Amino acid sequence: MTAPRVAPNFITEIIERDLASGKYPQVVTRFPPEPNGYLHLGHTFASFLDFQTALQYGGRYHLRLDDTNPEGESVEFAQAIQDDLRWLGWDWGEHLYYASDNFERYYGYAQQLIRQGDAYVDSVSADEMARLRGNATTPGTPSEYRSRTPEENLDLFRRMRAGEFPDGAHVLRGKIDLAASNMKLRDPVLYRILRGHHYRTGDAWCIYPMYDFQHPLQDALEGVTHSMCSLEFVDNRAIYDWLMERLGFDPRPHQYEFGRRGLEYTVTSKRKLRRLVQEGHVSGWDDPRMPTLRAQRRLGVTPEAVRAFAAQIGVSRTNRTVDISIYENAVRDDLNHRAPRVMAVLDPVRVVLTNLPEGETRPLSLPYWPHDVIRDSPDGLVALPGGERVAPGAAVREVPLSRELYIEREDFSLDPPKGYKRLTRGGTVRLRGAGIIRADEVETDGAGNVTTIHATLLGEDAKAAGVIHWVSAAHALPAEFRLYDRLFRVAHPEGGSADGERPDDIAPDFDPERMSHENEAAPLDAGFLRFLNPQSLRVVRGYVEPSVAGDPVDTRYQFERQGYFWRDPVDSRGDALVFGRIITLKDTWAKEAQKDAPKAEARAPKPAPKAEVSQATGPKPQAAPLTPEQEAEVARLTGLGASEGDARTVARDPALLAFLAGAQPGATFGQVASWTVNDLAGPLRAGEVRVTAADLAPLAERLASGGLTTRVARDVLARAATSGEAPLAIIEREGLGAGLSDEALAGAVADVLAANPDKVEAYRGGRAALMGFFTGQVMRATGGKADPAKVAAALREALGG
Repeated sequence: MTAPRVAPNFITEIIERDLASGKYPQVVTRFPPEPNGYLHLGHTFASFLDFQTALQYGGRYHLRLDDTNPEGESVEFAQAIQDDLRWLGWDWGEHLYYASDNFERYYGYAQQLIRQGDAYVDSVSADEMARLRGNATTPGTPSEYRSRTPEENLDLFRRMRAGEFPDGAHVLRGKIDLAASNMKLRDPVLYRILRGHHYRTGDAWCIYPMYDFQHPLQDALEGVTHSMCSLEFVDNRAIYDWLMERLGFDPRPHQYEFGRRGLEYTVTSKRKLRRLVQEGHVSGWDDPRMPTLRAQRRLGVTPEAVRAFAAQIGVSRTNRTVDISIYENAVRDDLNHRAPRVMAVLDPVRVVLTNLPEGETRPLSLPYWPHDVIRDSPDGLVALPGGERVAPGAAVREVPLSRELYIEREDFSLDPPKGYKRLTRGGTVRLRGAGIIRADEVETDGAGNVTTIHATLLGEDAKAAGVIHWVSAAHALPAEFRLYDRLFRVAHPEGGSADGERPDDIAPDFDPERMSHENEAAPLDAGFLRFLNPQSLRVVRGYVEPSVAGDPVDTRYQFERQGYFWRDPVDSRGDALVFGRIITLKDTWAKEAQKDAPKAEARAPKPAPKAEVSQATGPKPQAAPLTPEQEAEVARLTGLGASEGDARTVARDPALLAFLAGAQPGATFGQVASWTVNDLAGPLRAGEVRVTAADLAPLAERLASGGLTTRVARDVLARAATSGEAPLAIIEREGLGAGLSDEALAGAVADVLAANPDKVEAYRGGRAALMGFFTGQVMRATGGKADPAKVAAALREALGG
């Protein structure tokens, strides 16, 4: 599987330092969803970061089902998660883990904490516990049960497991610090009594570990090195570290938090999605308008498009909402070179070519692909429906032309507006690939609606105002077309409301990445339903050209001038053709958003002076839609090689745009744009950058060639920006690029293997985990200057696989 790379970020910098210092022998990451729902687009970013980061650094990644809550978890969800991730392209091999396999071990560690005096059984009510914890300005008060002896606590805990007590009668709490400023450390709950049938362990357990207890332990048991999670858990990290220290794990994992990524026009709360399904606002969890991965699969989106989207989002320490056009453009970019062009008429009106004899059919040979796609083909070939790649001249299909045709109703007008370039009475238009016609007479019904257009097929010397698509009435295949659009009509349907979905020590497990963040007892704000888009699905009946009849059922098409479509994999059976629109050809919402921008600005409350919105706890104010000029800049910048996200940021910011204007076009442009947005934005706005964008091209070239690591490149970038010195001059003067040639890397690998013959023998005898040891040793030997992926490849070659 190939996937776009994770762009350099603060986590990759940490990993490079850890490998260079030998802190860990190998990078091990994990993606830990809870099997109580379906994966959705919000999970693609986290899974991409977990899995692709490990791949880039020659490590391994795990899939873990954190199934510690019997309420709502099921085999269905566990299997669906695995199926969706495999569809995305991830293969974890033997590294599939279930938290429920380690219930006994968690229980043992809990008893160890009790014996050490680090945990106790508390018997107060949930309300009393919350009161005793105090608040941000008042320290907590010890429960009357905090002084129980280890012997008493062990006895009660064992009886909790034995089922002697009702739900809620007791909990096990960590004994940490009731006066801590971090509320998470005020004796968090580690275990609760919860009777429920677990989908894997049945009724064997009636006590279950809390997320803050189970998750760090499972990371340590699996040998995870870098445990990545979203910002909601920055305070929970203190419990993570406390457990690792008290239980003596060495080596131990460390937790790193990144900013969550929301998506415009979308909700991902599982309770809200469930309500959409249960109340019939959508047809099910796989309704193509839903954000679940299985819905996107049914819609016809490809895994390559989803991975490309995830790679463009970017990793940072702040939360933000992603412009949905980034996702939609990733889908369009993928389909543009994947979907052959054919014709379909969705709102047909009849055309009779009066100078074509009845019964006559003219076979036409029309190309599947336009010239720009052929021109951009890397191997000079293009695909047929089904995927076979052929020379452009062979990528054609037969399309019949007969006396009676169907065209789109909107392609004819009795009273055309100014600038109308389609068919009018007495006017001409070109039929795609078939010639030019002139409309002579028109028939209408009692309501004035056009029913039939009588036209003449002209010679090629005639002139036409525009081009329209068509199908032969005698040969066309009837079909149903489902025109999907955004499910919500506003960018932020949840309005920033948390709906009570917040972490809580005594509430069900909280973790957006694990789909277990919602407090099921909290009231659900249904206000989001008022923002449903009534036009999110329109169903029409029309016709498609007959060439599609013999194509593979999973062929994705561009119906000319209509959008990208494919056959619905559920409802399109046998001769019944049901085509769903994957996406429109252009962003049809951009103009509407531009129209609404002044109204939205007038309605928006003015921010208080010097007030800021917390990135970790509150919604970030959203930027106004791009102007047409800014959209043009985005198109230009992405055409030069910038990512969609970087291009949109630069287009909004005059300082960044002015700086990047000096960048050299070519292979380095994308990297320079990334540095401009992610490393230089602040100094550029402050007028503190003393290099030009053109100065950065040689540095980007050196990085792309493998002559530098990301860490060294960014360090040199920062120093050059401050001093004005050429980046390569800094590298050469300080020898920062030394030791990175293939020969030098091969020498370092040989030295490490020669110094560890016992480990080489053990590796070749089957201890594959030693690859991480060798990687760390080589990184240390090269001073952290070698590319970890190249190190892994060189080691595999030297060790014979």
